[in-house]
Order: sequence, then C-alpha cells, then structure tokens
Amino acid sequence: MYRIAVLPGDGIGPEVMASALKVLKHVMGQENQAFEVLEAPIGGEAYDAYQNHFPASTKQVCEQADAILLGSIGGPANERHLPKWDRCEANALLGLRKAFNFYANIRPARVYAPLKYACPLKDEIIGNGVDLVIVRELLGDLYFGKHETKSSDRGAIAIDEAVYDEQQIRAICRIALETAANRTGKLTSIDKANVLDTSKLWRKIVSEEAEKYPDVALSHLLVDNAAMQLVIKPDQFDVLLCPNMFGDILSDLASVLPGSLGMVPSASFNDKRKGLYEPAGGSAPDIAGKGIANPCAQILCVAMMLRHSFKMEKEAKLIETSLEKCFEQGFVTGDLSRGGKSLSTSEFTDKVIAQINETDAR
Repeated sequence: MYRIAVLPGDGIGPEVMASALKVLKHVMGQENQAFEVLEAPIGGEAYDAYQNHFPASTKQVCEQADAILLGSIGGPANERHLPKWDRCEANALLGLRKAFNFYANIRPARVYAPLKYACPLKDEIIGNGVDLVIVRELLGDLYFGKHETKSSDRGAIAIDEAVYDEQQIRAICRIALETAANRTGKLTSIDKANVLDTSKLWRKIVSEEAEKYPDVALSHLLVDNAAMQLVIKPDQFDVLLCPNMFGDILSDLASVLPGSLGMVPSASFNDKRKGLYEPAGGSAPDIAGKGIANPCAQILCVAMMLRHSFKMEKEAKLIETSLEKCFEQGFVTGDLSRGGKSLSTSEFTDKVIAQINETDAR
C-alpha cells in the first residue's frame, strides 16, 4: 500500500486536485486499492485553521507518505497585513522544501501540436516543436543565503547572499545529466560565470560531472543569453540545468510557452528520491469556485508521480496520451479556447477519463 499526502491548497487547488484524483482512480482501475490518500491543509486554508501556513500536523502527514501531491497555494486574501516574509508561498513552499530537503526541481514545458495556436510565439519560432525540461536547484543561492538590511551614512543597505558549495552543485548536476541521458542526450547548463564566483564554481563542477556521462552533450550558456534564446529559438533546448534564482526566472519564462500555466506540472526530489508534485500556476482566486479552471497541470503531476515515485510508466503514459488525444479532438478549458466551445473543469476531466477507458480497452 502506497501512501500519498494530498494537500489541495487554496483557490482552484481543491477543484483541480479533485480532477487529478478522479483520473488517478480511473487509470489505476482495480489496482487503485494500492494507494491510500492522506489529506491535509496547507497555505491559506491551513492559516485560517491554525494561523500557520505549514502546520506540524501537515508535516507529519507528509512524513508518513511515499509521495506528496500538492495543489495551488495562495491566501487567505486578508493576509495582506502580514509582513512579506510571513506570507503563504514563502512559509508553505519553502517550508516544505526545507523540511524534506527537496533540492531538485524538474519542470517540463511542452507545446502540444494541437495547441500551437495558444503559444505566444509565432509558428516559425516554435519550429519543430517545444519539449524541454528545466532542472533547478532549490536549496542554495540567494533564497537560502544571508539576508540583511542595515543603515549606513549613505542610508539603508540591503544584502542578499548567494552561496553554493560543491556538493550541492554535484547533486543537482547528476539529476540533470541522468534526465538528459534518458531523453535526447543534450544538456545546457545556465550560469553567469563571466561575473559571479558562484557561477564560476558551478561551471567548473558541472564540467567535471559531465565527463562521467560521455553520451550527454554539455554546453554552457550565460543566463541573459539563455532568456533571449528561449524566446527566439526555444526548440534548440532539451534539458536546462539552472541554479536556484536563474531557474526560478527561466522556468517561469518557459511556462508560458504551452499557452497556459494550467498546462505546466513540476516535481521536486530529495536525496532519498521522495517526490513533491505541484502545478506551476497559482491559486487563481479570481476564478475559484466557478468550475472553469484548467486541471491539466495537476493531472500531469499525477502522471509524473506515477512515473518517478512508483515506477508505473504504463499508467503515467496512459494519462499523458489521453490528454493529448483530448487536445487533438478539440477538448479544452476556457484558458485555451479559441472562441469555440470550452469545457468546464469537470467536463474536461470526464473527457480525459473517457479517453483513458477507451485507450485502455484496446
């Protein structure tokens, strides 16, 4: 019996999580009894109940689970009065990452052929199609360094410290090299080695680790050039390896390529390969409760969970194939509609399940 910690989150989180769990139930069929769902609050929902975005009881549920399925986080709306560092995302997401040492984030960005119209780039720029993965280190860099604001004779001074050690770089590099080896064998490492000492060390260690993977072609790219290349020729990339700050920015840039944040899943892992699976988009409180949210990212998180945490490649592929066939048939939610009929969250989920049943029956 595998245990899944389900943290629905805020806004549209519970709606899309319900869709994802419904798809999980159907793709597993009679084997669904292999999973036990342990639900717990996080984010604004947890804050309302416990005045804590990541309460100890939720952490305990996550400790008991083999994988964590996380929904969108953001809220409550009345927390605007709280200091910035005490808000939902920092406490919940950074708290989860730190508590379980989730140091490696994998975020795919794919432009599905039937949905090319939704990509903000022109067809000639999309080229042969976009199907890339960003591997981002999560526990180093500016986010976890020293932060200080102090006074001087010139006024206030703010200090944010970026720190990386050799072991951190080697660990995330191995994840990226393994990912690249299992795809096309092409890895692009992102840094700012012409300026930053952390990037100079990054480039040195990445180059050393890459020598252990002779079948992977490694190239290095400065982050400013990488941002430009993602816009003018995204199809040149397969796997991008990024430090924390650069990965945060570039993964958000890449997430718009599929046409909607509702299409982008992600996974984070620790050194024991425990996985945290979450959609890239936010809680979208403006559409919460209207039944129009796109559940694809959360559904794709389930596929990533089955593949990476439970080694169920067949079931993961069945979900991904069924989604793609729905797109081919013109089934989309409102965020991807071209003016024709768009489906509600539940209607789209039912189409995916029908496609799963049809494909599986063959």
